[in-house]
Amino acid sequence: MLLIGPAGAGKTSVARHWADTRRVPTAHISLDDVREWVRAGFADPQAGWNDHSEAQYRLARRTCGFAARNFLANGISCILDDAVFPDRPVVGLGGWKRHVGPGLLPIVLLPGLEIVLERNARRSGNRRLSDEEVARIHGRMAGWYGSGLPIIDNSQHDVATTVRVLDDVVARSIASPPTW
Repeated sequence: MLLIGPAGAGKTSVARHWADTRRVPTAHISLDDVREWVRAGFADPQAGWNDHSEAQYRLARRTCGFAARNFLANGISCILDDAVFPDRPVVGLGGWKRHVGPGLLPIVLLPGLEIVLERNARRSGNRRLSDEEVARIHGRMAGWYGSGLPIIDNSQHDVATTVRVLDDVVARSIASPPTW
């Protein structure tokens, strides 16, 4: 599964909790965590998107895809999280599908803007973005509406409730996979 959403949507918290509470072995792979393996020369997203940051993003995505395929081949399910934009095909779902495989199930986590701004304000380091950047990202994520992908608005849910909703969405998506 690939959990998609803007900064502050709760992707990492939900993915970790979901992986922790599964009855089967499950790995959580966060693209941001893998990107931060680069220490010297890290392309900080706060400095803007450029060729250098895109190259590091692509490397991290390939690394995450490789890890996910290896976990899956060894009977360990996976949940990945990333802020995938619907309007960026170069770094979008097609890349994830190439790196993970055709069984990838994308689900969008998209709470309201006020919520992501509140959550982002509690972040620190390079994961905390300006309010303007968070609003811009959130607006771009609205492009997922009408995409056919399942969307969860977790504005009014805590992490545990969001995980229960996610379980329901996964069950429905397995029964009737979204087309993308």
